[in-house]
Amino acid sequence: MSPVVRYAALFLVAGLVLIPLVATVLGGFKTLGDLRVNPFGFPAQWEWRNYWDILGGSRYWQLMGNSAVIAVLTVILTVMVSAMAAFVFVHIKFFGSTFLINYLLLGLMFPAATAILPLFIQIRDLGLLDNYWGVVLPQVAFGLASSILLFRNYFKQLPAELFEAALIDGCGYFRFFWHIVLPLSRPILATVAVIVFVHSWNSYLLPLVVFNRETLYTWPLGIMAYQGEFSTDWNLVLAFITLTILPAVIMFFAAQKHIVAGLTSGSVKG
Repeated sequence: MSPVVRYAALFLVAGLVLIPLVATVLGGFKTLGDLRVNPFGFPAQWEWRNYWDILGGSRYWQLMGNSAVIAVLTVILTVMVSAMAAFVFVHIKFFGSTFLINYLLLGLMFPAATAILPLFIQIRDLGLLDNYWGVVLPQVAFGLASSILLFRNYFKQLPAELFEAALIDGCGYFRFFWHIVLPLSRPILATVAVIVFVHSWNSYLLPLVVFNRETLYTWPLGIMAYQGEFSTDWNLVLAFITLTILPAVIMFFAAQKHIVAGLTSGSVKG
């Protein structure tokens, strides 16, 4: 493939991704009449009030708070458990490790939606309905397989001599993991954290099943309720969507360099 064709394809894909995002942001600055006449262009008059009204209300901050708590808890638990599990798979040989790795690969084949009914029954029996942990724990469980594999591939790139020298110097497994492996693994830590955060931030089906109280709604559920309340005011809906996706976008761009380094470094060897 020639460089011209390659760059043309990249620009096409970038356009397909950016056009809806830009149209959403600009739509939030328009009046309803302007949005109907000119849905993709710049506003005839910039209506900053659309955004200020949302930021000045309590509903937006309640939704953001719920989403942030769930996302942060999910990230902390997923990164902590998957990093330690991957370290064990790489540095501690035990019977059945190959089977467990293959079992994790099988877990990637089944989307969470296929297990939503038995998952709901289990969450209900555990008394976790209308509870943050009813969303956090299943998200951690479904995110472990891919996270462990990403950490495992990255840890395998670290020089084996580091581990051997640490053992000779009397460094235990946990100390080696905490003081040597983790500081060297910032790219993959950022990669997994961002992937898990964005997935949790955008999760809709699981919170819909777990939460009945509107005070616990995350932002995807809040968008649906807000859209129902202001079904004709699409400019306000677009402004609300823009403000809710902003944290995930900022986090992605802030960690972009580490994400690229983490994915490329962990894909050299199998």
